[in-house]
Order: sequence, then structure tokens, then C-alpha cells
Amino acid sequence: MPEYPPRYAVTADAIITRINGSQKEIVLIKRANPPFKGEYALPGGFVDPDETVEQACIREALEETSLEVEIGSLVGIYSAPGRDPRGRTITAAFLCMVKDGELQPSDDAAEANWIKASQLGAMRLAFDHAMIVKDAKLT
Repeated sequence: MPEYPPRYAVTADAIITRINGSQKEIVLIKRANPPFKGEYALPGGFVDPDETVEQACIREALEETSLEVEIGSLVGIYSAPGRDPRGRTITAAFLCMVKDGELQPSDDAAEANWIKASQLGAMRLAFDHAMIVKDAKLT
């Protein structure tokens, strides 16, 4: 019987941005569930078996923020062991723009807020989301 390599969870994260006046802003959610309950994070979640990472990114953004988004560019793939306390997880992070909707938390987001990009450096974010935001070069 052949031996198969281990399987890992795949997630997608949305870096939803807008320009408000002269300020660039990003959507952060406050997590309603563990791990990192009560901490800010990018909207995102697990890829379902029947969807691509891009489809998961769009779905998770809508589920957690009530915003319909369009994917721009891939910011990066994040796969460091230990980045998620639930187990080995590999994520694809995408820059996204709002197509429609009003920002409202739903699903597993207790809050959803537009945050000025200039404030992000001082904020503690869940998982490795501070690195993802830094890699997005928003400031």
C-alpha cells in the first residue's frame, strides 16, 4: 500500500482596502471564536473542498464582513509551521477591493472595522497577520 504525504489545512485571507480621503484603510475583524478570540485579524477562513482559494477568499470576506469583494493581487503564501495553533495551515493572502455592501460583522466576526493603515504598526493581530499586512505594503 502506498504511503501518502500528510495533508494540511488551506485557508484564504482577504486584505480589503479602500482610500478614505487621503488615508488608506483596511478591514480588520475582531474574532468571536478561539483561537485568538477577541483579537483583530484579517477576514478569512478555510477553503471548502469544492472551491479554489480565490473563491474561499471572496466567500469568507462576505461571510465575515458583509462585503462583496473583488480579488486584486496575491500578496503571498504563508506556511510557517506553528502559524496556527489549530494545526498545520497554509494560507493564501489576497489584496481585495469592495464591489458592494456595507461593512457589518457576521459569521465568526464579533466586530468589523475600517482601520487606518497608519495605525496598523501599533496593533497586535492574530496569527501571522501582522506579517501579511506588512507584506501588502499598505504604508
